[in-house]
Amino acid sequence: MGVNPLELIKEYLPFFASGTLFTILFSFAGIVFGTILGLFVCFGKMIDNKALAAPFVCYITFFRGTPLFVQILIIHFGVVPAIFHQSNGILSGIIALSLNEAAYIAEVFRAGIQSIDEGQTEAARSLGMDKRQAMRYIILPQAVRRVLPPMGNEFISLIKDSSLLAAIAAPELTYWAQAMGAQYAIVWTPYLTISVIYLILTLGMSFIVNRLERRMATK
Repeated sequence: MGVNPLELIKEYLPFFASGTLFTILFSFAGIVFGTILGLFVCFGKMIDNKALAAPFVCYITFFRGTPLFVQILIIHFGVVPAIFHQSNGILSGIIALSLNEAAYIAEVFRAGIQSIDEGQTEAARSLGMDKRQAMRYIILPQAVRRVLPPMGNEFISLIKDSSLLAAIAAPELTYWAQAMGAQYAIVWTPYLTISVIYLILTLGMSFIVNRLERRMATK
């Protein structure tokens, strides 16, 4: 006689709740740290000196051109132990998602900045602002408004991509689904359960992003 799926879900509910919180944590940390680093990489790539811009171009090329899963493995089994002398799934997960996301956010911000009419910069310069002041007070605030919706989409992608962290035992949703499946030798119940949770998270975030896009369009 098989085990009641509802009883299994009830048993693992605290773990799925914890996994959901960690999934959100990984995604949020990836966006926050990825945005900070991504802005730095963005401005680095936009440097007029090609030699100085080259490392930033290489960074973006590597992290956009290689699988996130491979990056996670390199960071977890190579980079983190080399620096901290031990592996840590949570730390490795945050670092991997942040570094990967920074490459994409850098390109999002670069596109947003370059979409601002050059006349805005010229007007700022005519008011006595230097290039840095024009970027800080005129260009960047406008670019931020334009990149907010794409940033929301990046967050949605991170929610799904964070499932790859189960491979390094980071305690997010997929990790606990694998634990349930291994304990009871089942497939449908754990993975359908987390599919519903992921769907709720992504649909909820999509709703927020769509509302944001409509509000930005009316301004």
